[in-house]
Amino acid sequence: MTKRIVVGMSGGVDSSVAALLLKQQGYDVVGLFMKNWEDDDSDEYCSSRQDLLDAVSVADTIGIPIEAVNFAEEYKERVFSYFLREYQAGRTPNPDILCNSEIKFKAFLDHAIQLGADVIATGHYAQVREAGGLFQLLKADDDSKDQSYFLHRLNQSQLGHAMFPLGKLLKSEVRAIAEQHGLSNYAKKDSTGICFIGERPFREFLNRYLPTQPGEMRTPDGKVVGKHIGLSFYTIGQRQGLGIGGAKDASGEPWFVASKDMANNRLIVVQGHDHPALLSKRLTALDSHWISGTAPPMRRAISRRWTASAAHSSSTSRNGRSRPDSRWCSTTAISAWAAQSSNRGWIDSRKIHVYISVGRMRP
Repeated sequence: MTKRIVVGMSGGVDSSVAALLLKQQGYDVVGLFMKNWEDDDSDEYCSSRQDLLDAVSVADTIGIPIEAVNFAEEYKERVFSYFLREYQAGRTPNPDILCNSEIKFKAFLDHAIQLGADVIATGHYAQVREAGGLFQLLKADDDSKDQSYFLHRLNQSQLGHAMFPLGKLLKSEVRAIAEQHGLSNYAKKDSTGICFIGERPFREFLNRYLPTQPGEMRTPDGKVVGKHIGLSFYTIGQRQGLGIGGAKDASGEPWFVASKDMANNRLIVVQGHDHPALLSKRLTALDSHWISGTAPPMRRAISRRWTASAAHSSSTSRNGRSRPDSRWCSTTAISAWAAQSSNRGWIDSRKIHVYISVGRMRP
């Protein structure tokens, strides 16, 4: 019996090519479009209607059935509420990570199984491998598009039901395949906004749900250098949008957000790339998640989110960049809020969202 695969189709080129490749491989492919946001669906930043039209057009070209499903309630309950709580607490969350674990690989997976799916597939740039009875999450061959970081909260059951057909392809190859097969969205711009919410002005959007609580911007020594509109609207390490670049008696160097004094509603800012307040010798990583289900031996490989380098082992990918050896890397991961800088063990608060990959080391 032919395996049935339900593909999450967003209307973008990646998920479209994923569906095309699976169809070419002989699978029974069904497309599923997810609508997960309704609050302001009619404004200029929400493209869900056009995305649905694109997904339907591609499904027709490929020759597969497609249906639409609404997960707006689940998204608000499982993802957006967390998103707002984190901002209210002064932190900067990444909702796409929770969106994947709670919506695409939970609500979507459950619905796909009801449709008779054996597995689900998406257009993520990542890979899954089964080894020793466990499913491992691996990086994609295209380091510049790798999305394994955004999938690191998936568990064994979710990975065991997942396929990522684009894991060994470069983005340029994906667009070429789409064009060669007449997919109407082959040149469609990639989405870069918040998961399912779109590319709207972020501060304006956040202000709809969180009240502004203006306060002082101060330096670590207590000097008042400006006013902020509310601590929730700033991120540790932020440089743009502070409004104090031309402060009197300033050195002319850029200003950065160093910390937040939540108790006194003060935003602590410093000037200069190498200010000591931007550095620390340690970080605290909370809410760890082990993909294997149990914590591995505590020898660590730390892969910085904005590079493709690892601490102790690498190989060369197809685009010529160094990347962690996939034989051990990415068996599990945790998310943290700082990253090692080049300053010999110091942690730079401006380089946030470290992807810490902890795997069983090779002998």
